[in-house]
Amino acid sequence: MVTSIQIKEYAYSLGFDACGVCEAEEVDLENQRGYKDWISSSFHANMEYMNRNAEKRLNPTVLVEGARSIICVALNYYPEVKQPEDHPQFAYYAYGKDYHDVVKAKLQMLYDYIKSLNPELEGRCFVDTAPVLERYWAAKAGIGFIGKNSLLIIPKKGSYFFLGELILNLELDYDIPLSNSCGNCTRCIDACPTSAIVTPKVINAKKCISYQTIENKGEIDEDIIPNLNNRFYGCDICQQVCPYNRYARSLSAEEFKPSDAFLGLSFDRLNSLSVEEYQSIFKGSAVKRAKYTGLKRNLEALRANRK
Repeated sequence: MVTSIQIKEYAYSLGFDACGVCEAEEVDLENQRGYKDWISSSFHANMEYMNRNAEKRLNPTVLVEGARSIICVALNYYPEVKQPEDHPQFAYYAYGKDYHDVVKAKLQMLYDYIKSLNPELEGRCFVDTAPVLERYWAAKAGIGFIGKNSLLIIPKKGSYFFLGELILNLELDYDIPLSNSCGNCTRCIDACPTSAIVTPKVINAKKCISYQTIENKGEIDEDIIPNLNNRFYGCDICQQVCPYNRYARSLSAEEFKPSDAFLGLSFDRLNSLSVEEYQSIFKGSAVKRAKYTGLKRNLEALRANRK
């Protein structure tokens, strides 16, 4: 018999910073309504994949046949060494190797360990690549709570964490959700330069600098450009002002540490960056999601602010 305690101990041995377990069940009605309202308000902008597979997104037992439990993990990515402040800024999550690959490899090891204890195990690993409400399940599993900036916040640790899930056919002991909250704090809402946080926990992606500089495949919205604040790829403003992130510590995996070439990406260096150099510096990086043309577009937007 496999226990939740065994699973957590092994998860921590793999380097995960948090691990919790919850029941695989249909998403509660409040959050179902929240998701549907978010879509109907077009707050997902051009991310049409967010509007697909709603049934699977709202019920993991539809996504994974025979699902009984969800194991949620978190992996720290807060950097010890940061870019010079006058360089075009990348979101911290993009400093090193692609988190999809790093977290999924560790999740696969966790899955293999559980299967060694129970050969009848069936399930799947997920790292932001399928219709899974990651922050919702992490909160249900007691890892943290969802803050007003819509991110998962882990008390005494902060929000700079990648999330991953194992959805399994095992019944396990389940954790209790935390009662923590943001209280009356509105620092993230007040600090967002584009007012992308419409209401607590609700983000209008079209106004979000992260969306505009990464997911958006067209031109950056003209109303957003004056508010980029030197944010070149992604944005951490709503995390940097969060009081919970005073607990953030540089304990990230070796794979997430930035290279010297990355740290040297000044405005002029990016301006002269060739396709070959881009491919070399960002090999195996999440930054490739924006492609070379996307980075050049972002640089032009920053250039407009310099005039």
